[in-house]
Amino acid sequence: MNLDTKTMSGEETEGVSSFTVIKLPTYQKLINGTTNNQFPSIITSKKTLNLSDFINTIQHQKPWLESLVHMNGALLLRGFPVYTAPEFNQVVEAFGYDELHYVGGAAPRTNIVGRVFTANESPPDQKIPFHHEMAQVPEYPSKLFFYCEEEPGKGGETPIVLSHVIYEKMKVRFPEFVEKLDKDGLIYTRILGAEDDPSSPIGRGWQSTFLTKDKSIAEERAARLGMKLEWTEDGVKSVMGPIPAIKYDKTRGRKIWFNSMVAAYTGWKDGRNDPVKAVTFGDGTPLPSDVIHECLKLLEEESVAIPWQKGDVLLIDNLAVLHSRRPFNPPRRILASLCK
Repeated sequence: MNLDTKTMSGEETEGVSSFTVIKLPTYQKLINGTTNNQFPSIITSKKTLNLSDFINTIQHQKPWLESLVHMNGALLLRGFPVYTAPEFNQVVEAFGYDELHYVGGAAPRTNIVGRVFTANESPPDQKIPFHHEMAQVPEYPSKLFFYCEEEPGKGGETPIVLSHVIYEKMKVRFPEFVEKLDKDGLIYTRILGAEDDPSSPIGRGWQSTFLTKDKSIAEERAARLGMKLEWTEDGVKSVMGPIPAIKYDKTRGRKIWFNSMVAAYTGWKDGRNDPVKAVTFGDGTPLPSDVIHECLKLLEEESVAIPWQKGDVLLIDNLAVLHSRRPFNPPRRILASLCK
């Protein structure tokens, strides 16, 4: 593969001596037409590193790495010696972010080691639509790490898209819809069983969702999130909202499309859940199907899809970027870690 690379000198990058910025136009986009601002940022090593060297470089160059994430929304670390889940856990810890416990999320996940979990375990033939991680609850991660432990047999890319771009384009195309969304927010409704259902993309049971088997503790934890629970014979109906669907990103001074609206409306489907009923405006009125599907088209048009290579580590700013998953032929094993 021919790479258009730009080596960052120590002077330019506050002493970076081991990293090279890579340009791969097939899955990068220019931000505002600026050639130096590529989405996502991709870096690799200028020389052979062992894991200890890599960890030390992350720790010493964290301000520079964070500047890339802040500027471009996502950072792909490719070609570094990260071969196992425990080594990925070390990489996550090297960045120094606090862990966010997965309380209130919908995806089935399994803890692997330390702060490392499987990514959504839904069947490989299912597409996971665009969303901000845990946007349907008030306590969501600010940073997401993904790691490729095993490359997909075929497909399985992770498309990502800049949230502020979607907000700006939706506001132009559907101003009345966006105004109502901004004013009323969204209500998310999900019906959960007690146990996890790995056949469903939202199959996390209430015991895993609230990290308890005690209904009273589940109610307390739901209440802290502002979520209402309605118990049934074999599970519970959770109602979250109204919750904002558009936020203001103070660090970048812009509004963002921060929600799981398209994911819920097109993907929250299993034996218990009807996706059309899974999300409504904050006043309870239904969402217009045509606008939702136009938004889905826009998300696809503006996205770039990351084809995974073994050892890849992808750091995403959850406020800046929505992500999804394409169907795949096994094997494929992507691990994740959520940070405050």
